[in-house]
Amino acid sequence: MGFASRLSTRQKISLTILVAALGYFVDLFDMQLFAILRVSSLKSLGLGPDEITVVGAHLLNWQMGGMLLGSIVWGILGDKIGRVYVLFGTILVYSIGNLANAFVDTIPAYAAARFFTGLGLAGELGAGITLLSELLPAKNRSYATSIMVALGCLGPIGAAYAGDAFDWRTMYIVGGILGLILLVLRVSVSESGLFSTMNKSGVSCGNFLQLFSRRERFTRYICCIGIALPIWFLVGSVVIFAPEVGKSLEVAIPLKVSTSAVSYSVGLVLGGFISGLLSQIFKNRKKVMFWFIAGLAVVCYVVLHYQGITAPKFYFLIVLGGFFIGYWSLFMATTAEQFGTNLRATATTTASNFVRASLILNTVAITSWKTQIGFLPSIQLVGLIGFLLAFLALYKLPESFGRDLDFTER
Repeated sequence: MGFASRLSTRQKISLTILVAALGYFVDLFDMQLFAILRVSSLKSLGLGPDEITVVGAHLLNWQMGGMLLGSIVWGILGDKIGRVYVLFGTILVYSIGNLANAFVDTIPAYAAARFFTGLGLAGELGAGITLLSELLPAKNRSYATSIMVALGCLGPIGAAYAGDAFDWRTMYIVGGILGLILLVLRVSVSESGLFSTMNKSGVSCGNFLQLFSRRERFTRYICCIGIALPIWFLVGSVVIFAPEVGKSLEVAIPLKVSTSAVSYSVGLVLGGFISGLLSQIFKNRKKVMFWFIAGLAVVCYVVLHYQGITAPKFYFLIVLGGFFIGYWSLFMATTAEQFGTNLRATATTTASNFVRASLILNTVAITSWKTQIGFLPSIQLVGLIGFLLAFLALYKLPESFGRDLDFTER
């Protein structure tokens, strides 16, 4: 703490942005690492080709389940004991969970390790975004969250290159060690002034059920979740299942998850910056998010209906799709701005992870419907539903650009 006390306000903010970005880097590193190691790890555990898709989806659902539960726990703790304490707790649990992945020998043990890892990852992004939103003035929030998301999105690129180069057990150990290093860096992060002031006021904090206690507040919350559904449709249904999608599209060269991950991450880094910049220029988040969702819808339609597409064209379209999912930074900033200080961490952390947990519904729907209408039509139908819900949610959500965050939910 002595080091932190010697820093200027600007240095503290810069340090917080860096630490939050590195946390998101580790978050996405692990998310993509499992997607890349899915096939090799399951083959190593004795599964055949026909079992890998189903069991891989099962493990992904366990991870998403852990993130769903963790988001509620960490979100509540973020509003009750502080954003910084959550940043310490999440990375510690994640590191232990990721190290456990390296020593599994059975599918049930693998599922438990993925669940525990997801439990730890769940609080990373929400706590980081909440802390940044409260530390920065309204005019700079979009820049900070865009920088954080853009730097964090280098995680999948690192995971893709390293995951193809090393044994899957080694890579899980690397992920755990990265988390422990980040834990040390967080010692110098300071708590939000808005939280400290609110915490002394005696107002009810971190009441998850309060998000559902009023229709207007519940509508805001559901709409925040809805606007981001297309993002994790692309990542969870197209990128993660790229080999299966490529086979359905009759791509001559088998598609790789690692290459798809690098492709969308490259686009995402640029899209994160551009979406934040545009929202500052137009002083409007909803308008920019509409453009990006519409662009993503076009890309997904082309990708999933292009029979005989070549591998280079597929990867180029995934880069373009990655650019359009760059509005993820605006989604996070918007969610933090929609709620008072006593519910901000709870809402932001749970909303982002409920979006991720939509992968559970997506994978269940795809694996269930593929026997009736086929694998590719199942993905297309899931995407159509997600985009329609996103446009409806965006229409209903209030604009939040420039909002003063010094308020509480009563």
